[in-house]
Amino acid sequence: MEPLSQMNIREVEEALYKNPSPRMLFACQNDPRQGVRQLAVRLLKYQQAQAIEETRIQKLLVEEKKLWNQGFQLLAGIDEAGRGPLAGPVVAAACILPAKFDLCGLNDSKMLTESKREKLYTLIQAQAVDYAIGSAEPAEIDALNILQATKLAMKRAIEGLKVRPQYLMIDALTLPTVKLPQLPLIGGDHLSATIAAASILAKVTRDRLMVELNALYPEYTFSKNKGYGTSEHMQVLRRLGPCPLHRRSFAPVKEGNAG
Repeated sequence: MEPLSQMNIREVEEALYKNPSPRMLFACQNDPRQGVRQLAVRLLKYQQAQAIEETRIQKLLVEEKKLWNQGFQLLAGIDEAGRGPLAGPVVAAACILPAKFDLCGLNDSKMLTESKREKLYTLIQAQAVDYAIGSAEPAEIDALNILQATKLAMKRAIEGLKVRPQYLMIDALTLPTVKLPQLPLIGGDHLSATIAAASILAKVTRDRLMVELNALYPEYTFSKNKGYGTSEHMQVLRRLGPCPLHRRSFAPVKEGNAG
């Protein structure tokens, strides 16, 4: 490589990010050009942020590492989206992550912006060993109750996997009808990377579905409220009554229909 003094700032930047060695970084920090010194500062901040993020991800793998050390390599994280809304299905995802992955920002879906969820959704799909989606429709929720319908959606997601998991990591629940060892984790979507990945798949899938279903019943603005009982949604519900996507067993829907 030619001496640093003979390189312009763009060439220094390319060289620095291609080979960020301590020697190269030190040279940039001591270069008389302010622009080159700023490159060094920027790189150090990036490296520090990467180290912090790696530490955070490793904390999300504590439970996974315990199971990996016991010989369980194929761990499926299970989570749902849509237990609380007044309309639409409850959607569950099952996701098996590899031991090594690159999912910067991975977290509980509720902690992420929509754009970040969408980005991670694509990355998870590309990197997962396997993943699958399951759901339970409003009529099933009304017939079974939301808890049992959630478990049904989770069971369907697991059955949709092409790769059979050795162990299930589930957000808060156990699935007695699924004959696989299970670890229920309360708040698992912010304690486990595997469950967090499933939470993102479930949330993005359900949000996209509610946007599509909005075309059938535009008056309820499902594309905006995703079926949750916002004040605007409740006003329409009281005026028009429930549509086929509403969960008629939920008290606000009953009350809105009665009014």
